[in-house]
Amino acid sequence: MAALMDTRILLRKIKDLRSLTPRRNRVKTKWAGSLPKYPATNLALQNFDATYKLQLGEQWPSVRVSLLCEQKYGALSNNFSDNEGVIAHLQSQGCRDIVSCALDVGTRGMAASSHDKPTSIESITVSPDMPTVSLSPNIKCLVFPRRDVSRFKPSRPDAHGLLGYYLMDAASILPVLALDVQEGQSVLDLCAAPGGKALVLLQTQAIRFLHLNDISWGETERDTFDRVLVDVPCTTDRHSVKEEENNIFSRVRTKEKQKLPQLQLELLLAGIKAVRPGGLVVYSTCSLSQLQNEYVTERAVHLAREELGISLQVADLRPLTQLFQDTFNFAPDPYLGQLVLPHLTANFGPIYMCKLQRLN
Repeated sequence: MAALMDTRILLRKIKDLRSLTPRRNRVKTKWAGSLPKYPATNLALQNFDATYKLQLGEQWPSVRVSLLCEQKYGALSNNFSDNEGVIAHLQSQGCRDIVSCALDVGTRGMAASSHDKPTSIESITVSPDMPTVSLSPNIKCLVFPRRDVSRFKPSRPDAHGLLGYYLMDAASILPVLALDVQEGQSVLDLCAAPGGKALVLLQTQAIRFLHLNDISWGETERDTFDRVLVDVPCTTDRHSVKEEENNIFSRVRTKEKQKLPQLQLELLLAGIKAVRPGGLVVYSTCSLSQLQNEYVTERAVHLAREELGISLQVADLRPLTQLFQDTFNFAPDPYLGQLVLPHLTANFGPIYMCKLQRLN
């Protein structure tokens, strides 16, 4: 009897609370009838199954599972904070600095030989004779070993309010390393938002002038910068198969998705015009799509030569990828640039990058 009375009192309290809630808010936030009939994540996965299965062949099932699983992160050390104790703490947990490890590999002479023959791709020549990448020792990115799915704890601010490290896809540092920033150079990050690669650029502590650009990319001056990073908007494959919010495969963004390759081409051409002769441009995406990767790069090289009178040379990035082959899973034998493929044992990426040198 006492239990019944307690239940009645509880129900009465709940009813009283409902009376304080406006009537319009007493319903579900979204009825089943108004849910999208075709979720954007499903549309993205259907699109990828149709295109990437042909592109990647037997590798696609493994990449597909990895995209749908939890992503692996790296901890980018913040050189502007008091991070010595932070790095030591992460290393005590089994983390390793992948840049330091790559420098050790290079010291042991395991980088690619400079005697490899150039590979001709139609009118584009991939040259191994360009200067090899010199990694900045100031960039420190720590990751857990392969097959270790441990998570990093959020970084805490130091006495000055600065974070000791930033969590990001560790493969995101590769385009910055490929840019090969030298002491005193000027750098343009043409598509800076949301700012992850700009953070990596700052950690080099070598840049004389860093220009972070977003929506005003058409206004950059010609022949100005020593290095240009063009990390373009793309289909963001991992986000597209996991998140409904801000998903470019949403039905209302169909036209925007269709115009992506043209936008990417225009951005890359703007970056090519902004770099001075002899300078370097790195084009990157977080997509597996050849339409957004190799085809955009190939078309930009052609248009730069035919319409702008600018000659470009594609750098061979194999010396860089061989330094990180123990950390990332690279696509075998790409015909232009390099591509990081997600893999369950090293679930980073996807990241595509291609390095161009302006000759005139």
